[in-house]
Amino acid sequence: MIAFLFFCCNPAPDKTGNTDTTTTTVTANNADPLPSWNDGNVKRSLVDYVTNAAKEGSSGFIPAGDRIAVFDNDGTLWSEQPLYFQLFYSFDKIKQVAPQHPEWKTKEPFKSVLEGNLKGVLSSGEKGLFTIMGATFGGMNGDAFDKSVKEWADTATNPVTHKKYTEMIFQPMVELLQYMRANGFQTYIVSGGDISFMRAWAEKAYGIPPQQVIGSSFKVSYDSTGIQRLPQFEFMDDGPGKPVGIYQHIGKKPVFAAGNSDGDYQMLQFTSTNALPHMEIIVHHTDSAREWKYDRGSPIGKLEKGLDDAPKYGWTIVDMQHDWKKIYP
Repeated sequence: MIAFLFFCCNPAPDKTGNTDTTTTTVTANNADPLPSWNDGNVKRSLVDYVTNAAKEGSSGFIPAGDRIAVFDNDGTLWSEQPLYFQLFYSFDKIKQVAPQHPEWKTKEPFKSVLEGNLKGVLSSGEKGLFTIMGATFGGMNGDAFDKSVKEWADTATNPVTHKKYTEMIFQPMVELLQYMRANGFQTYIVSGGDISFMRAWAEKAYGIPPQQVIGSSFKVSYDSTGIQRLPQFEFMDDGPGKPVGIYQHIGKKPVFAAGNSDGDYQMLQFTSTNALPHMEIIVHHTDSAREWKYDRGSPIGKLEKGLDDAPKYGWTIVDMQHDWKKIYP
C-alpha cells in the first residue's frame, strides 16, 4: 500500500534525458526494428524472440491469440523520479482547487502541499497520503476526472527535468511496444498506478488503448449523472496483485513481461510459468547522466530480489546506460 502511495523521495539526478525529439515509428518491415537500442545480446534476444514468435514452423512460434505482453508503467515505460508522477498530479490538483477550500491553509496534510513542504507531506504518513489521494482521485465524476488528468498531462512538467511527464516516456520501450504489435502481440499495461489515471493518456503516449490498461483502483458507483469515483480504495495492483489483475482482466497467462522493480517480481514469475515460449525483462536504471541511477535500497523502484533471482529464472536485465542509445523521444 505504501508503494502505491509513493511514500518517499529519491535524491535528484545529475542530469536529464536527451534533447533529440525524433520519434521512430517501427513496423515489422523496418531494417532495424529497435533503432534506439544499442546492438548487443539484449537487443538481439528481443528481436529473435519476437521474430520467432510470429514465424510459423519456428520452435519459438506462439499462436496469435496467445501473444500477450504485459508491461509495468512507472520506471518501465516512463520515469518515476523524484516521485511517482501520479503523486505530482495530486499535488498540482490540490493547489488548483485550494481556493475552494480555505480550511486547507491550516489543515494537514494540505497545508504542507500548498507550502511545497514535501517532508511535511510525507511525515503525515499513510493516513495523510490517503487523504490527499481521496481528495484528488475520488469524490468526482468519472468524466471530470478523465478530463482533469488529460489537461494535466498536456501541461504539467517534472520539477527536475522540466519536461512534460508524457515527454519522459522511454523511446526504446515505445519502439518495443510498436514492434511487438506489428508482429501480432497484444500489449497491456499492468501497473500499481491508478487505472483511470493511466487510461487518460496511455493510448496517446504508448498506443495502448484504455481496455488494455490494468491498475490499482478506487471504488466507483453509478447514478443518472454517470460514474462517480469514491474516496475509498478498492484494489492494489502491485506485487502479488499483478498476477491477480492479469487473471481477472485478461484471462490468459502472458508470454512476455517487462518490469523494473521488485513490485513486478510476481508478474515476471507468473509469466515464467507459461508453457509457451516466454521472455521476461527488467529495466535496470543505471544511467545517472541521462536519467537516474538506483536499485537496491531505493525508496522508489527498489530492485533487489529481481536482480538476485534473474539468473535463476532466466530473466533478461536491460542496462539503460549500456543497452539504450537514447532515453526519451
